[in-house]
This record gives sequence, C-alpha cells and structure tokens, in this order.
Amino acid sequence: MTESFKALLLEPQPDGPVATIRTLTLDDLPAGEVLLQVHYSGLNYKDGMILQGRGNLVRDYPHVPGIDLAGTVLESADPRYRPGDPVVLTGYRVGEAHWGGYAQRARVRGDWLIAQPPGYSARQAMAAGTAGFTAMLAVQALEDHGLQPSTGEVLVTGASGGVGSIAVRLLARLGYTVTAVTGRPENANYLHQLGASTILDREALADTPAKPLLGERWAGCVDTVGGDMLAHVLAGMAYGRSVAACGLAGGAQLQTTVLPFLLRGINLLGIDSVLCPAERRRGTWERLAALLPGADLDAITSEIGLEDLPDCGESILKGQIRGRTVVRLD
Repeated sequence: MTESFKALLLEPQPDGPVATIRTLTLDDLPAGEVLLQVHYSGLNYKDGMILQGRGNLVRDYPHVPGIDLAGTVLESADPRYRPGDPVVLTGYRVGEAHWGGYAQRARVRGDWLIAQPPGYSARQAMAAGTAGFTAMLAVQALEDHGLQPSTGEVLVTGASGGVGSIAVRLLARLGYTVTAVTGRPENANYLHQLGASTILDREALADTPAKPLLGERWAGCVDTVGGDMLAHVLAGMAYGRSVAACGLAGGAQLQTTVLPFLLRGINLLGIDSVLCPAERRRGTWERLAALLPGADLDAITSEIGLEDLPDCGESILKGQIRGRTVVRLD
C-alpha cells in the first residue's frame, strides 16, 4: 500500500481557490530526486497571498503551498543527501510553481536543498525561514555597498513583520542604530526589545509631503513594504546610500522621480531570495545562524498546526501577525 500523509491542498472553486486538509499518497507528489519528511514550514506574506488566491502566484491546481520547509531525507537519488539528513529549502518557487511545505511529505530537486544550518533545530530553521534568509540578504547587500555602524541611522519598514523583525534584530546585533517603522503602535515595546532605538508610525511617515527629495536622514534602509512607503524612503536617503527592497505589501508601483538617483546617487538594491546562487545561499544561512541564535528566534516565534492554516492567510495580509509563525507538520 502506498504511504499516505496529510497536506493542505488548494483546490479551484468559482470564487477562487479553497484550502482544505486532505489525505494524499506519495503517488500524488511531483517529481524530484529527494523525498522528505517535512517537520516545519513557515508562514510568510507570500504564503498569505497564495492562501487567499491573490497575485496570480499559482497557476496550476490542485496545489500544496508553503514557500519554505525544514525536514529529514527519507529517500534520495542525489548522492549529496542520505536518508536521515536534516535539510532546509527556501526559494526556487517552491509553494508556487512546485508543491511546497504545507504537507507532511515533499519531493524536490536535490539542487534546491542545503544542510540544516548548524545550531538550528528544524523549528528554528523555519523560525528564520525565508524571512530570515531574506533579511540577512538585505543586510549583506547594504554592507556590500558601504554601510557601516558608524554611517548613521538605518531604517526598517514593515518592522513588525517576519522580515522586518529579523532585520531589526540583525542590524542591532551588528551595532547599527535602527529606526523601525510599523503600522501597529502597540508593537513598540516588541521592537525596542529587538533592538530598535526609535519607532516611527507608518502613517506619520507616509503623511510626509510627497516630494522627490526630503532632508537627508537615512544611511541605509531595509524596505519590506514597497509602494508609496518606498517612495518616501528614497526621498529621505542620505547622499550615496542604499535601500535594500524586498517586499511588495504596499504594491509594485513606485511613484517617484529620478532625482533621488541622479542628485543623491541612491542605490536601489533588489533582494531576491528565490534565485540566490547556491554558494551565497549557504554562506548567508551560516552567517544568519551565527548572528541569530535559536534562542533569539524562539522569542519572536509562534507555532500553529496544519489545521490552523486556512484561517491565517487573511491575518498575515492585514498585518495582524507579529514576528514569525511556524507551521508544525509532524
């Protein structure tokens, strides 16, 4: 008899895809060299969009979402991995173009995997997950373009969310003075505990007159929002500094001019965690694990079960989920 397991399956309906818990078999899984037992996945903003059928991120149904996963190898045709190896997967459009982490079993390409980072459990690896990996990529990109702790204030937008929370923590751990922007003032104490020196209300910042250039304030920025927020951030950047942009919660449209780029030499750095080269992926995870111990992650992480997922998509899109949420599959 073919082994069965539980999964959250998105199935098409006239009003959009509907998520339900189903029992599947290994024969249902897509092709791949490595079969995994999945222990944890994460809940990211993109997961929320997929669960709500937004953004046209999934084209083929039925579909198992979940854009990251941590698990153990059960079977492998890839010589780099043996049964029992703990592994992590982020990127490569898993959970979008390929079935993802919201199932107790997954079958994937060996090239997509890395060994579970030393010092992390499977739960902690997903507490970092795509959000932590993206945040670390963003901080590294800013440093690659000259950012140092002595340079000045670093802004983090969408700071209460997964990427933003971890970016605040990483920057503070590296000695930067961090200003956190949030649309939820009740999270001020949480952000101060992560290391933010100053908390700005999102609406107050966005109410700044929409000018192409404002006073030079920010030495760097991790922007997880995009849209109008990104336009305001660009206007307030100091000369020659950089913005690492990695989110579209505020939309993909950017209503600005060339003036921040021509007159102040601002660098707009796009952060893509999906197609990151393998060598940089491994190095980024290793640095993340060194800077952000598991205990730090535990303090900003909530855990839910597979059965809780269908109701979580709208919550994360509304900004009602703070920090990181992991999904237990065992």
